[in-house]
Amino acid sequence: MATLVIDLMDRRPIWALPDRSRAAILSAVPADWTVQFMETPADGSGDGVQRAPPELLEAVADARVYMGYGIPPEVLTSAPGLEWVHSGAAGVGSSLGPEMLERDVLFTNSAGIHAAPMSETVLAMMLHFARGLDVAVRAQREGRWSAPEYWAADAPVTELGGSMVGIVGYGGIGRAVARRVAALGCGVVAVRRGGGVGEVSAAEGLDRVIAQADYLVLAVPETPLTRGLMTRQRLFAMKPGSVLINVARGRLVDETALLDALDSGPLRGAGLDVFHTEPLPPGHPFYAHPNVLLTPHVSATTRRFWDRETDLITDNIGRFVRGEALRNLVDKTAGY
Repeated sequence: MATLVIDLMDRRPIWALPDRSRAAILSAVPADWTVQFMETPADGSGDGVQRAPPELLEAVADARVYMGYGIPPEVLTSAPGLEWVHSGAAGVGSSLGPEMLERDVLFTNSAGIHAAPMSETVLAMMLHFARGLDVAVRAQREGRWSAPEYWAADAPVTELGGSMVGIVGYGGIGRAVARRVAALGCGVVAVRRGGGVGEVSAAEGLDRVIAQADYLVLAVPETPLTRGLMTRQRLFAMKPGSVLINVARGRLVDETALLDALDSGPLRGAGLDVFHTEPLPPGHPFYAHPNVLLTPHVSATTRRFWDRETDLITDNIGRFVRGEALRNLVDKTAGY
């Protein structure tokens, strides 16, 4: 006998647990399991917004498994019998408090589930700058014909084919980016722990990749080692005319230095989906900057999320019941 508590009714309709997923989960659990679906609005923004209403703490008191957007510490302290917790978010930083680190509870996340939409967002950002769509959008807003800007000797218009794409973080998202840009004729070099074919180790190669990349894509988790990764020195060491794209976490980048690198440094542009402070405050310079393409932390948004998330959840339920290794098991010490 086991109790599974599902706390995935996000306040944002596109992320809220749909009926088809409820049915699939109920079909996947053993007949003697009890499944409780919470209807209290959750919030999967970022790593998942921590909240633990009384009805949730009552529901998890006897639970063996909890699934939510992030893992509130109160859930762990209120449920001594928990064996496995799962987050519908990919980021895990806000869930790795002392309560999690001190327990031997299994922790899985949704890393890789977002790879397809996020990699397509990255590709769109690259094309935006490569094909001068920023010039076109600005001219359209101002009601003028911009063809002469495309004919100028220094026109910021090129092709993706033949460019070098540097990817910092070669997990599910980084690999999905690599597949898409390689199909368009780009070279790819990725920075990851350990290195490998077509890759360089983070310890030895990050600065070399920064110097080579026409497009530098940040797709690495935020950890104590990656926070502040893109320093002023590294931003100003990027290739002239290059583009920085960040779909990871805002705190990887020195935002003040990034503005300087756009205004007086080497950067052609920046595609930003994440920021130090979210929502980005009104009046922030990023909003009006002509060389910034800004999306409001929505690079993972897609109507197909629940198809992949449901497959992950139901597969892991089967693995848990059979005593097999779970997919997307978080390394609590490493932080991802």
